[in-house]
Amino acid sequence: MHSRSTLQAPLRLPNLSGGTVAAWATLTSLLAISGLLSNCQSGLGACSAQAQTPILSPIRAVVNSNLDGEIKADEVLTLREAIALTNGILNSGDLSPAEQAQVTPSSDHSQIDFDLSGDTTIRLLSLLPTITNAGLVIDGTSQAGYDSSSETPVPIVALTPVQTNEVFRGLTIAADQVQVRGLSLYGFTSKHKITATTPPADIFIAHRLLPAKRLQEDSPEVAYPHEDERELPPQGVVIEGNWLGIPPQATNTPSPRSAFGVSIYNGIQTRILNNRIENHDGSAVISSVQAEQTEITDNIIENNGLAGMPDAIRLEGKIDGTLIQNNQITNNAGSGIYLFKPEGAIMAKDNQIVGNGQRLQRAAVFLMGNDHHVMGNTIQDQSGPGVVVTAYPQSDRNIIQDNRFANLDGLSIDLIARHNRFLERFSRLSINRVNLAARSSTGIQDYQVGDGPNPLRNSDQRQRDSANRGINTPIFLSSEFYLIDGTVNLDGKADPGAEIMLYKVLEPGAIQGPLSEPLTSVTADKAGRFAITLTDAQPGDQLSAIATHPDFGTSEPSRNVEIQTLPGS
Repeated sequence: MHSRSTLQAPLRLPNLSGGTVAAWATLTSLLAISGLLSNCQSGLGACSAQAQTPILSPIRAVVNSNLDGEIKADEVLTLREAIALTNGILNSGDLSPAEQAQVTPSSDHSQIDFDLSGDTTIRLLSLLPTITNAGLVIDGTSQAGYDSSSETPVPIVALTPVQTNEVFRGLTIAADQVQVRGLSLYGFTSKHKITATTPPADIFIAHRLLPAKRLQEDSPEVAYPHEDERELPPQGVVIEGNWLGIPPQATNTPSPRSAFGVSIYNGIQTRILNNRIENHDGSAVISSVQAEQTEITDNIIENNGLAGMPDAIRLEGKIDGTLIQNNQITNNAGSGIYLFKPEGAIMAKDNQIVGNGQRLQRAAVFLMGNDHHVMGNTIQDQSGPGVVVTAYPQSDRNIIQDNRFANLDGLSIDLIARHNRFLERFSRLSINRVNLAARSSTGIQDYQVGDGPNPLRNSDQRQRDSANRGINTPIFLSSEFYLIDGTVNLDGKADPGAEIMLYKVLEPGAIQGPLSEPLTSVTADKAGRFAITLTDAQPGDQLSAIATHPDFGTSEPSRNVEIQTLPGS
């Protein structure tokens, strides 16, 4: 028996609330009830939950058949058999001589390669065994004909359910350093039942065993009768170069559509690289309990959230150190990036977040929590604001800089103010084509699409009530500034010590932004005064600015000012 201090902390599901997340809450809570994941559904019968993972010699198994079904000694090696071999729950001695010829020793890690002839789509009859062999590589690029030199390589090997069968997950990963590359996975979902399945996904990442019953936070002791029941989440899983939610032909949307792309229920340092993730009913990437140090880089994430969770990337739980970089996040049903009560901070950098909010009016990027960085992104064509930062439960020190915004239905940056009773004076003010209706308090819709411009902070209480501690928007000392000998001097005030970033506004008729093009930055002095000199401004130029303070975060955009020529010059 181990002391409490040596055990993994008991699993606690995220505190979900609200109709928009009810379906996910139902699914994730059932994971804790279900206990054992499907790591024994391999056609070999039930496995013992108490069995310890054996030390396995690395092998290379070559899948040479697209068939699926019961594991048996025959003339071909199937993917189900290859996974069972690498998991150590099928012995090579149980194979036929023809199958044994497809299995050879490997130098440092086990690998599953493919040598399929004719039809290269593997149609699954049931869930594959959960992958429990650390370091396993499932390599779709090994299939003859795969063109790795192409700018966008097309998978040849595909996994999908048999049309008459419901298979709600493609691959389930519960081991460290597993790599999946060069595959197409699509059609993995589940129908609504009185008793729901565990979460469906093309690829699902979690540790193997969950507690048989939820343990309360105030429980005085934790009893794990078996070593396996305290396994840590898998670390270092790599999902690279796959097509998720779409077949290799990509000529039409598969039916049924997959529910989710990559579901990180519980995993650390997961890397999702260079994938196409499209056409899911729910999110392309979703997390739940733990997804710290996740990297989501260089992916094409399109047309997701078609009939369920609408947001392209939806993160909750422990997500500290997550990097979302250089992705094309386009034409998804809700937000491009949506954070729900996270623990820890993310960096979203250099992404193209374009044309989202196709089904629901949402912010392009929705932040909740502290210390997030949104830097250098292109955010445009959104049926909502650019970046919304909530005030609840607490959202401070969120830095939003060097981004380019265009064609938004709302502010470029919108900081939610709880109990916002100051909006009435803005009720008839048109901001980027959105008329803000007067309302006496902040509601659910405000948390999705923003609540419009905040008034100046006039008390410490407003710091508590507003996102980023109610940092003041820069105020220019005039709405018009004049060119004199080709130079214009801009003066204004902001919070002392704040960095003021000046933007050019390229859309006519706007009042606050959009922040189209960053120009230059200065720092406000101890009295909160700042001055900016431009030598390349032109008459008619529209400018706006934001303020960023390390103790507060980034402000909403200022009201626009215009550059004019001096009368009579």
